[in-house]
Amino acid sequence: MIVIDNLLTADEVQHFRQVLATVPFNDGKNTAMGMAAGVKNNGQADAQDQQVKHLANALLAKLGNHPQVVSAALPQRIFPPCFNRYSETQTYGYHVDAAIMRIPNTADVLRSDMSMTVFLSDPTTYEGGELVIQTGFGEQSIKCAEGSAILYPSSSLHKVTPVTQGERIAAITWMQSMVSDQHIRETLYQLDQSIQSLINNTNANRQELDRLHHVYHNLIRHFSVL
Repeated sequence: MIVIDNLLTADEVQHFRQVLATVPFNDGKNTAMGMAAGVKNNGQADAQDQQVKHLANALLAKLGNHPQVVSAALPQRIFPPCFNRYSETQTYGYHVDAAIMRIPNTADVLRSDMSMTVFLSDPTTYEGGELVIQTGFGEQSIKCAEGSAILYPSSSLHKVTPVTQGERIAAITWMQSMVSDQHIRETLYQLDQSIQSLINNTNANRQELDRLHHVYHNLIRHFSVL
């Protein structure tokens, strides 16, 4: 799991919330697949609404150009973001995201390698609503600051706990990575983050950096599936 702080600025978050306060929301069950429909209880912004489409495209552009997102996910395709709302008592029980998703209004499909939740509500304005992800180290409970995001493997069982007070608004999306193997992808992320840290170190040896960069890109060439 990777937390991306300040993916959106405060002004961007405010704009997203202002627009979402004016658009129609539908029953989230209508977009759930398989067994997930039985445990999903939330609202989802109408994806056909033009204002919602504009927000989705703005967030897509942000994700496609964000260095940490690119480093962590190596995205080949990104599903158009959806916007959900949890009011009091609403929840989404344990489920796993569909492995294959059809991109709306196209014949293209996407293999969900990584899932992302972008938090759009100030965590002090609602109670409950934690994103809980099952990992090899036990359950991890996440409630990020507004504008921040969590990126995690789509293969993980996860849930959103009931909101007991206030309202939780978030954006969700899924990514197909150029590197399908989760462990290789994690290793590449760690290697890239080390390279970026050394680049910012004025005492780093340029020749050694070039060697690491060479190794990193040759590993991507070897493991990428395009």
